[in-house]
Formats: sequence, structure tokens, C-alpha cells
Amino acid sequence: MIWLVPIAAIALLASGLALAYVIGGATVLAFVATDNARYLAILPQKVFSQISVFALMAMPLFILAGELMNRGGVTKALIDMSMALVGRLRGGLGHVNIMTSVFFAGISGSAVADAAALSNTLVPAMKERGYSETYAGAITAASAIIGPIVPPSIILIFYGAIMQTSVAALFVAGILPGLLLAVALFIMNGYFAWRDDHPRLSREEAPAILPSLVTALPALSLPLIIVGGIVLGWMTPTEAAVVAVFAALAAGAFYSGFTRSDLYESLKRTAILTGSIFMILCAISALGHLAALERIPQAISDLVDRMGLGPVGFLLMMNLIFIIAGMVLDIAVALALLVPLLAPVALANGIDPVHLGIVVCFNLSIGLVSPPLGGCLLIVSTVTGMNYWKLARAVLPFVIVEIIVLLVLVFVPDISLVLPRAMGLWQ
Repeated sequence: MIWLVPIAAIALLASGLALAYVIGGATVLAFVATDNARYLAILPQKVFSQISVFALMAMPLFILAGELMNRGGVTKALIDMSMALVGRLRGGLGHVNIMTSVFFAGISGSAVADAAALSNTLVPAMKERGYSETYAGAITAASAIIGPIVPPSIILIFYGAIMQTSVAALFVAGILPGLLLAVALFIMNGYFAWRDDHPRLSREEAPAILPSLVTALPALSLPLIIVGGIVLGWMTPTEAAVVAVFAALAAGAFYSGFTRSDLYESLKRTAILTGSIFMILCAISALGHLAALERIPQAISDLVDRMGLGPVGFLLMMNLIFIIAGMVLDIAVALALLVPLLAPVALANGIDPVHLGIVVCFNLSIGLVSPPLGGCLLIVSTVTGMNYWKLARAVLPFVIVEIIVLLVLVFVPDISLVLPRAMGLWQ
């Protein structure tokens, strides 16, 4: 009877049903097919215990703070400051694109939001300055994935809730990997600027540094509040998220003010995203309960022991699985579906949970710029109107660089762990 489960899942998915309901429905059917129907009675308790996590309260608040900042006129301030800092270099607008993504990452924590905002502003500006349309779109999509890696990262909160790992440690652990990725993209853009003779901004075109920095300070206050408050022990991640919402309101009022429509759309978008994430969590908690009953993690662990992979070998195998999953699944879905099955085996092999979280989230973020269903590629293609497959081809060199950075993180875990350990957030 178990063969009915994948058939039912495919049929539900083909019907257009939301993925959370597909996973949940198929899981309930699997309980029956594996003669575990009697355990369905305690499923509600398992589901609520999975989502009754204090750290998850930070997620909707950070989403709201990012939505408010995105609608509050901060984009121009961040772009002007980036132009002032790196615009005079050869390939200046490419560097500006990457640096703006770094600043944006500390505000929205969302690659898709970053890609949408910069596709509207920097891609047209780069085309006017002589960059090819596909290169402008490719560097926008590639740099957008810095967002989910540095704090405040929604997917790191999600991972922390699933694995019961310190969100504060994960936030701080993401800083150096995010900056390492930015440096790798700067080098790559510098190479293309030299090869294709990309222009630089003239002294008159680049804004003055000091006035740009002063104007951008309210926008930059958000990551400083989050990281500084958590590191110094003044706030938990959830409390920092509350303060971030008020900081976002203040910054939006400073730049252009909020209309009633802006506030309504921010709250609406936050509710939709939060609801969809929690529905996925509920469905996956049911699947995780069934996996525990069927001892699937133990079976995977036994298989790994027989294969003799070791910690690094298993982590490389995990990365291959997550790379493939990230190409076709939403990050939250891939995290919730695969982490409960594979992460316990990784921990049993001696892999640090914080290091694992950074590697997995970095890996899945690369899926956002990988065909066939890369979320950032779809956003950039839709906003700019450029051909999706031409854009996918242009982004491949950047994807290769990002995979190299991922491998560096796999083999050098101290890049992720040195800051949390130095600040006493992780042992």
C-alpha cells in the first residue's frame, strides 16, 4: 500500500494544491500505509510542540521590519552610499550592486526582496552605462543571495527552530561567510570589468562619501541594532526583532514616510509569508514524526557508517542533495523536508550544528540563482523583461564562484564558528 503515497503526492501536486497540504496529506496517508495510524492521535501535540518555539516569534517581526524598510525609501540611500564608496573603481556599478546587496542583506534578510529592489533601480542604470543587460541581471541575482546568509536571516531562524540551535550564534556565524561571498563576487566583477572594459563613475557622478554616509545611517541602524544588541547580550533575537520594527518605522519616516497603503501591504505580506512558513512547519513536523517512528534517520546513519564517508564526506554528500533540492524547491520547504532526516546523522558524525546551519543555508541560497526554478532568476527576469535562459546562462560563472565559496566553508568550519565562539555565543 505504501506505493500509493508517492502517487497521491504527485496527484495532489499536479492539482495545484499548496505544497504544505501536499506534504501533510501524503504524510497522513503514509501513516496508514505503514500501519502507524494509531499514532495519528498524538500528531496535534507533536505539531504544536514543533511550532511552539520562542525563537520563531522573531521570524514574523524580522519579515515585517524588512517589508517596512523596503517600502520606506531606503534603496536610494544605500545605492548612493555604495556609489560613494566603490563607484569610482572600474566596473563601479557592478561593485555598487554587490555592496548594496550587502547593506540590503542586513535590512531585509531576503534574497528575493533584494533582487526585486535592485532589478528596478541598478539594472536599468547599468544598461545605460554600457553593461550588457544579461550581465547586469546576472550580478544582481548572484549578489542577492548574500541576504539569507547574514543577519537578520529568516532561513537561519527557521533552521534554528527546527534544530533547536541558538539563533544568536547562527546570526553571528553568518557574518564572515556573507562577507567572504561578497569579496569573491567583488573579485569576479573586477575580472569581468577588466576583460570587458566596464566603465567607472566619474568624480562628478559619484556622490560625496560623508553626506551619503550621514543620509544612509538610519537605514544602516537596523543591522547594527540586531547584531550589536544580540552580541552585547542586551537583547534576545526576538527582542531585537521588536526593536528592528520600530527602527524600520523611524527610518521610513525619515526618508519618505509611510502611507496607509504601505503599512497595510507590509502587514499583509508579513501575514501571508508567516502563515505559509508555519503551515510548512506543521506539515513537516508530521513527516518528521513518521520518520522517527520508522527509524529513517537511524537507517541513514547505518548506511553512512557502512559507506565509511566520515564527517566531511557525509557533509559533501549532503551538499549535493541540498544543491539538487534547492534547484526545484523553495528554501523553507527544502530545509523542513531534509534537515530533520539528514541533520541528526551529521551531528552524530561530529559536525557542529551551527556550522551545519550556515553550510546548508548557504547551499540552498545558491539554488535561488540556479535553473530551472531559481527564485532570484525568476524575479530579475520578470522585473526586467529579459529572457530567463539567457539570464541563467550569464549567471553560471557567479554560481561556480559561489559553489567554490561553499566548499571553502565546508572544509574550513572555523570561518563560521570563530565569531560565535569568540563572543561566547557558542562552545
